[in-house]
Amino acid sequence: MEKEEDWLATVRADYDRIANEYTARLAKELDRKPLDRELLLRFAAAVGERGAVCDVGCGPGHVARLLGDAGATVFGVDLSPRMLDEARRLNPSIPFYEANMLALDLADGTLAGVVAFYSIVNLPRESLAAAFCEMARVLMPDGLLLLAFHAGDESLCPRELWGQPIDMEFFFYRPAAIEQLLREAGFAIDEVIEREPYAPEVEYQSRRAYIFARKPGAGA
Repeated sequence: MEKEEDWLATVRADYDRIANEYTARLAKELDRKPLDRELLLRFAAAVGERGAVCDVGCGPGHVARLLGDAGATVFGVDLSPRMLDEARRLNPSIPFYEANMLALDLADGTLAGVVAFYSIVNLPRESLAAAFCEMARVLMPDGLLLLAFHAGDESLCPRELWGQPIDMEFFFYRPAAIEQLLREAGFAIDEVIEREPYAPEVEYQSRRAYIFARKPGAGA
């Protein structure tokens, strides 16, 4: 297992390298993913005007844009400076910041919601607990998390993506295992949803999972 700073540096460098192609291919992917849109709109409605929402691992900002269009007060964070350049270019009205999801530069209990759409795909299992604890830390009581991820138990190590060399690893996780880790981080699970992949021209052919989880209120 690599040291944390080593794999984080690899992930940052790889996403910097593929940022332009990633944006060209995926910045409009939600147009062809009706369930993803529905869940994000449900999330935005549930958060309402309670406070700010953070799109963790925002990439080119398409999730943040949908949430903002739905009325959420949203900002995005990502590890990759080049991805953030793309997000700012495409979504100039939304704030985007460079950040590591394992150590967010946010005060305790300040967010009404956190969205992490496929943001844990490059996180090894050993780092999941820290990521979920950090998400719980920054959420206010009754704050809502919407987590999306690839369901399974495999990991992939492609040596190139869209014609660019990469070294990062991609991890799939069983929903029950993620549920347990979220509970251990202090979350209550509201709902777990799974689906089969959309068509190959829409997305990678993996089963998808979504979890709505809530940080319990002060009186819980």
